[in-house]
Amino acid sequence: MLDQRECVGWFAKERLANGVTRIWEHRIKADFGANIWLVEGRDHNLLIDAGFGLASLRKGIPFLEDKPVIAVASHSHCDHIGSLHEFADCRIHAAEADILRNPTIENTVAKGYMTSAMFDGLPPKGFDADRISFQPVEPTQLLSDGDRIDLGDRVFQVVHIPGHSPGSIALLEQATGILFSGDVVHNGSNGIGRFHLYHSNMDDWLTSVERLRELPVTTVHAGHFDSFGRERYLAVLEEYLARRRMPDFPLILYRSS
Repeated sequence: MLDQRECVGWFAKERLANGVTRIWEHRIKADFGANIWLVEGRDHNLLIDAGFGLASLRKGIPFLEDKPVIAVASHSHCDHIGSLHEFADCRIHAAEADILRNPTIENTVAKGYMTSAMFDGLPPKGFDADRISFQPVEPTQLLSDGDRIDLGDRVFQVVHIPGHSPGSIALLEQATGILFSGDVVHNGSNGIGRFHLYHSNMDDWLTSVERLRELPVTTVHAGHFDSFGRERYLAVLEEYLARRRMPDFPLILYRSS
């Protein structure tokens, strides 16, 4: 792993191995903030998720413009779609396209989540938790399971893994075993995203975790927290399956996003 961290105004970035750069909004607390991933390709760069949109991502990270960008949303929650409108090529799973077209503080789960408590210090000038809005986006492509995203020299496969939300997806590069997992599995204390949201589904969660367990994953870049390897990945999935077997499982709520 290459530790090359740098703050760029509102954003920070860290270059990792295999042409992957992690970008995040460093003035937002780690428990609230989401990762933005950039993957370098020969013909296109791939952007996975786009933060809260409280500052311009394209202006804040100018090297995004080096090649045409394919912007993909892992799902439609507020911490992942904020700057998607800045990109001409924007893709999301069909199950959440209508949220991207008509985002509200309710359907993006921003209500009660995007508050002054999420900032490391004072909120940015003009921030008002009661007046949060997102720019509507018309997706250029509706994704479905098995679709391929071709960067010229790298190909990522769409893996539909509903549960956290109906259109949650991961992106898997078979050649390297790299998985961009969104919020379904991450390196937080519980390792699994929230499942008590208005459009979460615990039956879908179970099916998705069982499927993820069978994928040839070596490295996970998640929607939150640091990246991790296969051992941690399998441990998180097995822990979730163990919790599902507990009689009080529906009462267990994970704290992480």
